[in-house]
Amino acid sequence: MPEQVLALSARGLRKSYGALEVTKDMSFDVPEHTALGIIGPNGAGKTTLFNLITGTVKPGAGRVALFGQDITKVDAKRRCHMGIARSFQVPQPFAGLTAFENGLIAAAFGQGISEAAARDVAGEALDRTGLGPKANTLAGSLTLLDRKRLELARALATKPRLLLLDEIAGGLTEAECHDLVALIRDIRAAGTTIIWIEHVLHALLSVVDEVMVIDFGEMIAKGAPDEIMRDPRVAAVYLGPDEAELEVVHG
Repeated sequence: MPEQVLALSARGLRKSYGALEVTKDMSFDVPEHTALGIIGPNGAGKTTLFNLITGTVKPGAGRVALFGQDITKVDAKRRCHMGIARSFQVPQPFAGLTAFENGLIAAAFGQGISEAAARDVAGEALDRTGLGPKANTLAGSLTLLDRKRLELARALATKPRLLLLDEIAGGLTEAECHDLVALIRDIRAAGTTIIWIEHVLHALLSVVDEVMVIDFGEMIAKGAPDEIMRDPRVAAVYLGPDEAELEVVHG
């Protein structure tokens, strides 16, 4: 049996802002070609964890490895070149530029390639996310769904090996969410490893192999989706301990 390759390995990650400890001794692995879902209440430290992985925030302690290489001291730009990309909860395109120009910038700077090469990559990323027909549309005039697609296109234009998705299904209609999930499944099927923070649970659970639950900066559970959603500790995070106990009794 071939040895499992870890796309990401985090050990003992900690991050504090003054007296507030946002991430507490976080340790977990993400095997290559899998999808990990991350859930937890607002303020649990999920986005801070993404910032630690992408390198935009430095940990107070701990380390991060990408495909076996320690990247703890590697800056965000270099991590992007090495294959980490992310989307943001609130889409952050260059509103005054076209969708294609947004993809072009992502490809050129995210991979460190020439403009000529980036043009082909940007076009491919837009086509892959269904934005090809809107390549010349200003990003600021796109619908919410298309701005989310553009977030994905910009991330894909960097040719990621590890893709981080932050609340990408939030604010979408049921039909829009269905379309977006199909796209994420296609990205995963093509070999990209995914870590996905999401509150729209039915979307998340239809894609991921494992779910990790974070509360107050700590991992309280990690496992198969069905197992995690039956865990009384997880119910307590979302419902409160009293309601969670009733859920277990009457579930």
